[in-house]
Amino acid sequence: MTADVVVIGGGLIGTSTALHLAKAGQKVIVVEKNSLGRHASGVNAGGLRRLNRHLAEIPLAVVAAEMWRDIHTLVGSDCDVKLSGQVKVAENAADLQKLEDRAAKVRALGFDHEQIIDRDRLYQLVPDLAPHCVGGLYTAGDGLARPYHTLTAFRRTAEALGVEYRTGCRVIGLEQVGSDWRVVTEQAQLDASILVNCAGAWAGQICAQLDEPVPLTVGAPMMMVTERLPPFLDPVVGATSRKLSFKQMQNGTVLIGGAYLADHDLDQETTEINFAKLCESSRTVLALFPRMAQVRIVRTWAGLEAFMPDHIPVMGPSAKVPNVYHAFGFSAHGFQLSPVVGRIMSELILNQKSSLMIEPFAIQRFQSIP
Repeated sequence: MTADVVVIGGGLIGTSTALHLAKAGQKVIVVEKNSLGRHASGVNAGGLRRLNRHLAEIPLAVVAAEMWRDIHTLVGSDCDVKLSGQVKVAENAADLQKLEDRAAKVRALGFDHEQIIDRDRLYQLVPDLAPHCVGGLYTAGDGLARPYHTLTAFRRTAEALGVEYRTGCRVIGLEQVGSDWRVVTEQAQLDASILVNCAGAWAGQICAQLDEPVPLTVGAPMMMVTERLPPFLDPVVGATSRKLSFKQMQNGTVLIGGAYLADHDLDQETTEINFAKLCESSRTVLALFPRMAQVRIVRTWAGLEAFMPDHIPVMGPSAKVPNVYHAFGFSAHGFQLSPVVGRIMSELILNQKSSLMIEPFAIQRFQSIP
């Protein structure tokens, strides 16, 4: 079986890359060892966030936000997008100073989407917030989407453009054949001019096969979801000095995260909820939203994600071998970037350059200078 491009990894980053390449007329095969979106893409919180991004990611996040506002044009679905803003809460003067310093850094880069808001405006936005808060940092037009609906829409569009998916198809070997690549899988041997590594938590293993090791670590962020409640919250809420992501979904459930990690076994591809850490997360919720005291948690979950030491992804061409590209290590905040990452990867592969600055994401930053 031959293709122009083989993408390893059937999550949202890999599917977005395949979709954009197919739009440009490329024959693409996506290989995925599990079902599509089995890990990070299927278990994340669906946040659409420019707020508090790593400074290097802001230009990408701003373009991605424009793409999400018009996501129906790209994938024929609204992906259940809800753009009601995101706010980071200051609980005291020290918190507010941190947020003001952050907003100043963003303004210095020429962006104005992060705005300091006072106490009155904060409680207009989040009336059920505990009364001790003093202000916040707010980005209008941020929000959320549903990960499953999003991945389904991207996949269906990609398939309609001719992308072929091979699921339950683990990569067991990579071979260079001239300037091309042979991808040996459990199902078949695939030959392609270009190889793209979007393997998420397993991307480091692909890099090792390419003799291009990276300091990738794996974590399993935990989430909680409540019973359905009457509408009481529009924006997504975070905290300055606590771990919290708090949002009410369209069906009334409240989705609670905050970067607390489950125990995990990468080889077995399993996670185990750490209930002590979830209790800590629950205490944070109660400190900021006392109304949640009697609300039931109906389920919890965790998924395997790839983290880089500097918390920004690897994105761009391999520095060691020809015709290989990487897009991984999004450190639990890749969902919002996925449309623009797919576009960037397509540009790199087809034009050897990106319309956006991606130098901070080069894999060379982890490689020793000879």
